[in-house]
Amino acid sequence: MSRRFPIPRPAGDSRFTFGLALDVAQVIAAHGYPSMAAPYDGCGADLLALQQALFSLIYGTDASEGHLS
Repeated sequence: MSRRFPIPRPAGDSRFTFGLALDVAQVIAAHGYPSMAAPYDGCGADLLALQQALFSLIYGTDASEGHLS
């Protein structure tokens, strides 16, 4: 079974935004996990960790990991 991620990181990828992390945080909250988005009560560290995890999943941790499927 092959993986689809990580992918090569395109220059100036406009899809990877803070809004992506917020959207994923909302989906996680909808499944019953604690909200990271509102009201803001110091959840910045959680949102940053989520954004970093998404970046690692999507693009890998170094340039050699990205591949096309």
